[in-house]
Amino acid sequence: MSTLVIKDLHVEIEGKQILKGVNLSINTSEIHAIMGPNGTGKSTLASAIMGHPKYEVTQGTIELDGEDVLAMEVDERARAGLFLAMQYPSEISGVTNADFMRSAMNARREEGNEVSLMKFIRELDSKMETLAMDQDMAQRYLNEGFSGGEKKRNEILQMMMIKPTFAVLDEIDSGLDIDALKVVSEGINQMKGENFGCLIITHYQRLLNYITPDHVHVMMQGRVVKSGGPELAHKLEAEGYDWIKAELGIEDETVGQEA
Repeated sequence: MSTLVIKDLHVEIEGKQILKGVNLSINTSEIHAIMGPNGTGKSTLASAIMGHPKYEVTQGTIELDGEDVLAMEVDERARAGLFLAMQYPSEISGVTNADFMRSAMNARREEGNEVSLMKFIRELDSKMETLAMDQDMAQRYLNEGFSGGEKKRNEILQMMMIKPTFAVLDEIDSGLDIDALKVVSEGINQMKGENFGCLIITHYQRLLNYITPDHVHVMMQGRVVKSGGPELAHKLEAEGYDWIKAELGIEDETVGQEA
């Protein structure tokens, strides 16, 4: 079992404090969901885990199996087993999907143990079939000309091929219709197991209708203010966030003010 532990994480961007003491522990075989209103720090947490240069960690730690993640460069974090499915994936001209994924897979392998071309093609074809993706997308440039839904499926395809230890999925459900949502959820469910853990950032219960999280967390004011099981997501869908704000005496749930 592997563990990703976040302790007392404080993060600033351009001098503005966004995260104000996030504590979270995720094990492989677990799926965690983070929910919360806009502007509460959810995407900042995802960026900080992966080492986005705009986000400055001013306090706290992130450890992967006891190793200091904050001391790692972005590529080192990826090789260590961390993966981020971005809310707005970039387009990269001149690099095909297939070349990008095979290079990413080999980057996590020892020299001389690279994945063979035939094995790669067989696995890629299988995963694309699972995600109902056109086979020609493998030879298209990375995300170039992709629709929003195609980009999200492509992020899940990368995750399924690279097989990270921990994946952070930042609003992977945004912009997806019901059919695409079911397909993306199936890809995530196929990954769940003793060698994989997942942190899903989402606004809506609808994704969690197809993926049952082990733990649900609510972020407000740049920190986790409440945690529970799948029933918490159902309550949020039915009642919104006002009951949490009333329970905790929170007036402004965003990172604009302190509690």
